[in-house]
Amino acid sequence: MQKDSGDPALAQVRAAAASGDWSAVREVLEARPESEDRTELLWAVGDTAGVERWITGVLEAEPEAALPRLVAGIRHISWAWEARTSARAEHVSREQFEVFHARLRTAEEWLYEVAEREPRWISPWYGLQITGRGLQVGQATARSRFEAAVRRDPRHLGAHQQQLQQVCKKWGGSHEEMHAFARAAALGAPGGALLGQLVAVAHIEQWLSLDGGADYAYMMRSEVKDSLHEAAEHSYRHPDFVRHGAWNQVLNSFAMAFSLAGERGAARACFEATEGRATEFPWSYMNGSHPAAAYRTQRSATGL
Repeated sequence: MQKDSGDPALAQVRAAAASGDWSAVREVLEARPESEDRTELLWAVGDTAGVERWITGVLEAEPEAALPRLVAGIRHISWAWEARTSARAEHVSREQFEVFHARLRTAEEWLYEVAEREPRWISPWYGLQITGRGLQVGQATARSRFEAAVRRDPRHLGAHQQQLQQVCKKWGGSHEEMHAFARAAALGAPGGALLGQLVAVAHIEQWLSLDGGADYAYMMRSEVKDSLHEAAEHSYRHPDFVRHGAWNQVLNSFAMAFSLAGERGAARACFEATEGRATEFPWSYMNGSHPAAAYRTQRSATGL
């Protein structure tokens, strides 16, 4: 299973982070400017165990540098969720929540420092969207962080994905707000943009929120199918669609949504375009332990 876009730089930066080689980590990150979206590379570092131990020395050695603070901030976000775990809130202890919130507050300190030092960078604002949700800063503050991100990159998929989560019912929003945001962002972007994925993810989110039976009945609604096709036409089916960035995750998302909606032909086309490469998201919603198994099952159902 492919957890990412297949970018070879990801393997490089993970290996460097695991060995505590800051020089190599910095080289990979600096080779990918903010204008080309390096959030995936940053998360590869942030998800690597042990970074929190060696990054402290880098911060002390480079007190004026923004990049080490950005790495420290992103690592503290991932480290915070490691403490919280993915369990439902009622199954997370008070001690776990205390560690979770403490690490998120530390992440916010680093990220705000980066935003001040590098006002054009989008990565710190993307990170602040995530810390804000964990710290429950409220919808108004969350919206302002999203707006700060998209002022720097109007079509940044990650920032839009985070705002979609923010307006989901499970995070204090509503299904109506979620779908309205997804559709406006997707159709308001130029043809071929990756933002069409938001419509597919919004329907998957609502499917996930419903009980057995009602979930599939929802996906089979004609208006759901119509909105998926509308978004697909404006996104990956558009002649201006280019395979860059998170393109494969976009196709995997539509493959899952069309499969759930019983649109076998549309799902098959998406699976063919992925060339057998599953992404962890969104298939982890269907099978958290084995996302690739969910991909293979649905792919086989289309006759491939």
